[in-house]
Amino acid sequence: MKPRTHPSDAPCPCGSGAPYGACCEPLLSEREAAPTAERLMRSRYTAFVLHDAHYLLRSWHSRTRPPNLNVPSDGEWLGLKVLETEAGGPHDQQGTVEFVARYKYRGTAERLHERSRFEREEGAWRYVDAVDFPEPATRGAARRSKSGGRPA
Repeated sequence: MKPRTHPSDAPCPCGSGAPYGACCEPLLSEREAAPTAERLMRSRYTAFVLHDAHYLLRSWHSRTRPPNLNVPSDGEWLGLKVLETEAGGPHDQQGTVEFVARYKYRGTAERLHERSRFEREEGAWRYVDAVDFPEPATRGAARRSKSGGRPA
């Protein structure tokens, strides 16, 4: 599936408040590299919104990257809220970002609460894996996610 387009002057889907052209577009178009783990996570959320599987795979660490990725087209991403960032700065080698992403799938509103791990690979930030935090109705032990069907 070809990625959706988004106007450069429209607000970025990641919720940063910046225009897409000054926020995630330079990362998705490979003109810039993410300077922090949080910026990479926000750009990956935007890639899910735009159905850009190529970017999602490219921004995944080679150690954990799946051979291919199917980005579901029947869902709608509604918003992203970053809760906490640990390390992951311009001079760090590792970092974590905890966030909640809201989405609608087959008419039902859902929330994804996740803590994603990032590491540098050849100098660039890459998504490694994540721990999901189940919603209260299904609370249990957090589980390590390798599915990648997530915006991290």
